Amino acid sequence: MKYVVVVGDGMADYPLENLGGKTPLQATEKPHMDEMARRGKCGLLRTVPEGMEPGSDVANLAILGYDPRKYYTGRGPLEAASIGVELGPGDLAFRCNLVTEEHGVLTSSNADHITTEEAKLLIEVLRGAFGDYGEFYPGVSYRHLFVLRECREDKIVTTPPHDIVGEEIGRHMVGPDGPLARRLNELILSSKSFLERHEANLARAKAGKRPGNMVWLWGQGRRPRMESFQKRFGIAGSVISAVDLVKGIGILLGMEVPKVPGATGYYDTNYEGKADYALRALEERDFAYVHVEAPDEAGHAGDLERKIEAIEALDRRLLGRLLDGLGEEAAIALLPDHPTPINLRTHVTDPVPFALYVPGKGGDGIAFDESSARSGSLGLLEGGDLMRLLLEG
Repeated sequence: MKYVVVVGDGMADYPLENLGGKTPLQATEKPHMDEMARRGKCGLLRTVPEGMEPGSDVANLAILGYDPRKYYTGRGPLEAASIGVELGPGDLAFRCNLVTEEHGVLTSSNADHITTEEAKLLIEVLRGAFGDYGEFYPGVSYRHLFVLRECREDKIVTTPPHDIVGEEIGRHMVGPDGPLARRLNELILSSKSFLERHEANLARAKAGKRPGNMVWLWGQGRRPRMESFQKRFGIAGSVISAVDLVKGIGILLGMEVPKVPGATGYYDTNYEGKADYALRALEERDFAYVHVEAPDEAGHAGDLERKIEAIEALDRRLLGRLLDGLGEEAAIALLPDHPTPINLRTHVTDPVPFALYVPGKGGDGIAFDESSARSGSLGLLEGGDLMRLLLEG
């Protein structure tokens, strides 16, 4: 038996007035998702434990069967694993966003999705200007890494930039006040003077795009210790994603993480390529975890049209292709990792709908959406239950 989990990041939402009280999932043409829900068992899954922040890091760990309350140490270490940065036990890793700041306000948490090529130039400037503060490592687009080696102090609080778009940055600086927080805030504020007049940002401004004129540090943590996926579940697995934090989870769990050409973590990602690489991975391994970021990006942007397009693309170009290639010889689960409501533009902790198809088992005969899932036969489950149900059949 082969096993597959397909995650549409942030797909779940709330009913919207301009959709006649429907959610994007309810309003979208998604025949393959609905077929899975009709032929499979459905329910709601709580992917974010009570008291934890509803990040994709926490939620994806839970879906994979690793309790975030035990294994989660921060987003930074997951991204470090993906980028290939080794962390010692005394090192503290931060996610480092290139953001746009205007007149004291954070106006974009991703600098209008700055290109990776442009971002690498800016990260190189930061390396030269702030090399004595810590180490900068380039990632993809606006997502990068900052590492403090042998940092004894870690009692600090940071804020995800996508939660404060449109707000004054002065209200969300690193805290509480102390030597480390003051030094990190100095780096953040001083970065603008080095980045704003860089030729890459001047070219972006000329093209009508927001510049990556400041860095934002958040998601700090130390290297986690996690049992390998194969040791935990007795099967070898692969992670198919363009997002460093999800890839990093896979690497830390000892899973294969292939690089899919054209996979971007954005609307233009290579949906077909992800399906093909998952099918290829399943020729040698028994489990594939396929993650698509695009619906979440649309949720953060408050872009309903893009969110519907992303869900339709996931259904038509990835899920349909994957189901055709799998035939009837695989168990497959479909779900978001968390909701990213259009009207809120950030993650929430609500349980997410899921569908679980196992060959030879009966189905619930319902559609795949938030409301229908409430009447599913599997009811409300906790994150780790999904892997158990998938593997037990």
